[in-house]
Amino acid sequence: MTMGHLLVITPGIRAYREYLLQSISRDFRIHLVLTEPPTWELAYVAGHTVVADLADVDALVRVARTVDAGQALDGVICWDETWIEQTAQVAAALGLPGGDRLCVERCRDKYRTRAALDADGVPQPRSVLVSGREEALAVAGDIGYPVVVKPRALAGSFGVVRADSPADLAEAVEFTDASGAWAPDLPTHERNILVEEFAEGPEVSVDSVVHRGTVTPVCLARKEVGFAPYFEETGHVVDPGDPLWSDGTLADVVVRTHAALDFTDGVTHTEIRLTPTGPKVIEVNARIGGGMIPLLHLMGGGPDLALAAADVACGRPPRLRAATGHRRVAAIRFYYPPKDDSVIADVRFETSALPEQVVRCGPLAAAGEVKSPPPRGLMDGRVAYAIALAADADTCRAALDKAGHALRVDVA
Repeated sequence: MTMGHLLVITPGIRAYREYLLQSISRDFRIHLVLTEPPTWELAYVAGHTVVADLADVDALVRVARTVDAGQALDGVICWDETWIEQTAQVAAALGLPGGDRLCVERCRDKYRTRAALDADGVPQPRSVLVSGREEALAVAGDIGYPVVVKPRALAGSFGVVRADSPADLAEAVEFTDASGAWAPDLPTHERNILVEEFAEGPEVSVDSVVHRGTVTPVCLARKEVGFAPYFEETGHVVDPGDPLWSDGTLADVVVRTHAALDFTDGVTHTEIRLTPTGPKVIEVNARIGGGMIPLLHLMGGGPDLALAAADVACGRPPRLRAATGHRRVAAIRFYYPPKDDSVIADVRFETSALPEQVVRCGPLAAAGEVKSPPPRGLMDGRVAYAIALAADADTCRAALDKAGHALRVDVA
């Protein structure tokens, strides 16, 4: 197979996304589009273009056409939720795979996702779009508490809150409505809030590779959530021996979800609650999973999702060959500052106190940054992470507990 030429729109945060560039740079010639001159990215790219605004689709298309004129592009890819719609428009302009903007919008817009899944009878929580507190209170009373309040078009659990009573709901609506100011680059709508049935049960995510309509679930992760009533993702566990792999109902829901959304090419990250009445779809992201989940999958001996994502972005059959050797469970834990508005002086792990199962760890905050735990620091309040590899999930979790005790966060 010849080396493909791939346009990558924005590298993402280094700690979370460098491994993706590293993987695909081995088999693809990468031209990177970003908003600032590259630094660490230079090790992985053949060329780059700096643009002022990634929301400017016309500018992105001009860049793509210029790069394509020099050497024909085989595909375009983005793993940042904020810019996946613009990426689809660039792909469409050049006639490349993944150019179905309407399909991407159906995934980005949680209301449209719900409507598409409902039309095809895919199991999901009951969900109603509302425009304010009074309407939300009426809907919640009809659904029955607890309910979940979530923004229609944000990402990464921003603004998602559980409400157990009318008083909680009023606070949740105010919080969710205000959360739109945290992500000004994402779309807003006049009716911007969903009130949903609370789906009781553990949550999992499934990263699937889709090529010409064929859906292949590749990575299954069990999500760890904290800081209730918010839904902060505090960690993930990827177990190749998870019994859910033999759950035909779960697999069927994943395939039916993609059919309902008419998703035919690309990589997706589907979040599902395992309720007492069966799996229910929470949301679908038209991109590779975050939280370093694909990295866990790779470190545990699974196929390289980054490489598969690049393949299907170029219209090629995905390579899903697992690494040779014994598969292991991989888990990640995220750690948070002690209090709101913590001015970080230093973040480090005492290496002598780390158990042998911790194979990677590091800071997610630099000196001088101000960090807060949730709710003020939803997703961006993390100060460190640790990854463990072991024969079973319990051993991984115990090792990550010890890593937490070995973490030192100095606050100015």
